[in-house]
Amino acid sequence: MRLILLQDVPRLGKKGSVVEVAEGYARNYLLPRGLAEPATPGKIKEIERLLTARARREQRAEEEARALAARLKDHTLHLPVRVGEGGKLFGSVGTRDIAAALKKEGLEVDRKQLQLEEPIKTVGRFRVQAKLHPGIQASFWVEVTGHGG
Repeated sequence: MRLILLQDVPRLGKKGSVVEVAEGYARNYLLPRGLAEPATPGKIKEIERLLTARARREQRAEEEARALAARLKDHTLHLPVRVGEGGKLFGSVGTRDIAAALKKEGLEVDRKQLQLEEPIKTVGRFRVQAKLHPGIQASFWVEVTGHGG
């Protein structure tokens, strides 16, 4: 019996895939639990349309991530912050601050994509890694400069 999976089913397939299963398995397990539905020609066309739309969206997201990675590569972000004596910062610079500063420069990076080993607490130049998409990452510099306050 041909079915379209409505959810991921272990050892059978992912959501949206068309599978061939025994009638008993379909009638007694998959259909009553709402894990699958009969594969009618109309439903198969709809699934194919949804899958191609998802693939296009995914490809567009990957292309945007590659373009952003190219712009970020070896970019230097200058962050002026208030410092006390000895170059110590009041507070620290974290991913939220870096994402906000990048946004001001026209680079949209979510703070969850930025990787800092620990918040920056001193003046200096630091390497920051951005994981923009699976398999696409870029590193750039953050230069923290101080001004009195």
